[in-house]
Amino acid sequence: MTGNEHSASETYECDVLVAGSGCSGMSAAITAASRGLNVLIVEKEPRFGGTTARSGGWLWIPGTSLAKAYGIAETPEQARTYLRHEARNNFDAARVDAFLSAGPEAVDFFTTKTALRFDMPLVFPDYHAEAPGGAQGGRSMVTRPFDGRELGDQIKTLGMPLPELTVFGMMLGSGKEIIHFMRVTKSLTSAVYVAKRLSRHLMDVLRYGRGMTLTNGNALAGRLAKSAQDLKIPMWLSSPVRELTVENGTVTGAIVSREGRDVRVRARQGVVLACGGFPHDVERRKKMFPHAPTGNEHFSPGPTGNTGDGLRLAESAGGHVEDRLPNAAAWVPVSLTTRKDGSKGVMPHFIDRAKPGVIAVMRDGKRFANEGNSYHDFVQAMIKAAKPGEEIAAYLVCDHPTLRKYGLGCVPPFPMPLGHHLDTGYLMRGDSLEALAAKAGIDAKAFTETVRQFNATAPQGHDAAFGKGSKAYNRYQGDALHGPNPCVAPIENGPYYAIKMVVGDLGTYAGIVTDENARALDAEGRVIPGLYAAGNDMASIMGGNYPGAGITLGPALTFGYIAGRHLADSAARRNAA
Repeated sequence: MTGNEHSASETYECDVLVAGSGCSGMSAAITAASRGLNVLIVEKEPRFGGTTARSGGWLWIPGTSLAKAYGIAETPEQARTYLRHEARNNFDAARVDAFLSAGPEAVDFFTTKTALRFDMPLVFPDYHAEAPGGAQGGRSMVTRPFDGRELGDQIKTLGMPLPELTVFGMMLGSGKEIIHFMRVTKSLTSAVYVAKRLSRHLMDVLRYGRGMTLTNGNALAGRLAKSAQDLKIPMWLSSPVRELTVENGTVTGAIVSREGRDVRVRARQGVVLACGGFPHDVERRKKMFPHAPTGNEHFSPGPTGNTGDGLRLAESAGGHVEDRLPNAAAWVPVSLTTRKDGSKGVMPHFIDRAKPGVIAVMRDGKRFANEGNSYHDFVQAMIKAAKPGEEIAAYLVCDHPTLRKYGLGCVPPFPMPLGHHLDTGYLMRGDSLEALAAKAGIDAKAFTETVRQFNATAPQGHDAAFGKGSKAYNRYQGDALHGPNPCVAPIENGPYYAIKMVVGDLGTYAGIVTDENARALDAEGRVIPGLYAAGNDMASIMGGNYPGAGITLGPALTFGYIAGRHLADSAARRNAA
């Protein structure tokens, strides 16, 4: 028992304490509560939802009933083969098997017993669909839009989406909705759709102070919160866990800071750590991110409150943090922008890199990767291509027609204006390739030669250097209406533009080592009684790789479910004994 426990001014009793209100935390809480346990969720930040609330809301879970409904049937062995290929030497058979077994079960539970709903596109390929066990679709699903008014007053404390991924503060759904906005000036149907969507959003803002059509990660956090509401699970906001309480080697609860006082929370069955990993823990980044020797050469769009609290709490109770993965986080190239209110933003580059007429070069003016590959793969190539001692940065380049057709980073397509981004220097422009190179600090001679070589075969849809558009995932993120290659077009009509990209993340992989039941383990592989971890606090089952869309949230939902189920089953066994 810790010394601080005696100084707590009051005590709160429950069966399960969950630290963190993102997907994994709420999944664990809802599962445990639905099986009769008394659960408390505590959240460090004044808003709930964590990284989930600003994410894309995609989940990667093979073998679900949603896929089967589309006629997509696969054996667990196919997905297992794929994950073994992706994780290589870091393949964790026990946890992967638990994920593949419990994932479809979790989806069925949440979609039939709670407010959670998903939509699955027929074709959304794995990021390495051509690899052994890879699939062209049936594994990635996105959360269905949700009416925020169903949350009542709780909508006021839902985490906001990342501003850089909104239009006038409005969250866009995936797929068809984005296409409507990109074709607003070319299709009457799209123009009408966009006008109605904007009008509805404006009315919501005037009445409620924010949009009420929640999509993507905001919809996922909102639907989970509604499910927790229905089960009457209390959620304490602005209530960080200060320390865990341990008695005779068993985690029995925690000291939680709430409203200026310490509360001793006694958790009869256990504590689940779901605090969002460590994307903003500078010291741990310094140790685990080779590209960030001081910890500051890294920029995360994740919530600033994700500072590794869960990892430190686990370590204080004897837990062990995985430090052997080849990639300690899910990398994404990001650009740093200045918002109109003067604040700084971090823009992740997901799909613009794959569009026809877009290439990326390093400061030496040379391309270094297939721009249509996954963000995680792209950053690894970016790091490898950087010269020793120089800033790890790449420049996304296109010409004027491409910019106005597709946009680039934070820069929207026509008819939205470019002025703000030019004024802040976020978007660099040159009337010629040489002028753009001079403005961006790129080697002009090599850059013009790179564009010349690319343009030589681009009209035929061929990228001789890196094969952009040769993979299923490339083509999915390209422009299906552009031929002969949806990812390749020449760069030839000035003025020309560039945006500087640096290294960021979508969540950390290096986390607390757990077993297949989400129980935290010590350095010797022994279970720490009463302590569980899920989400980005748990060491990733992907082995440091990024196999497909939703490989953080899919396991987050699943292992939250596994943790809640194990806690309930353990409680039932104790009661029976």
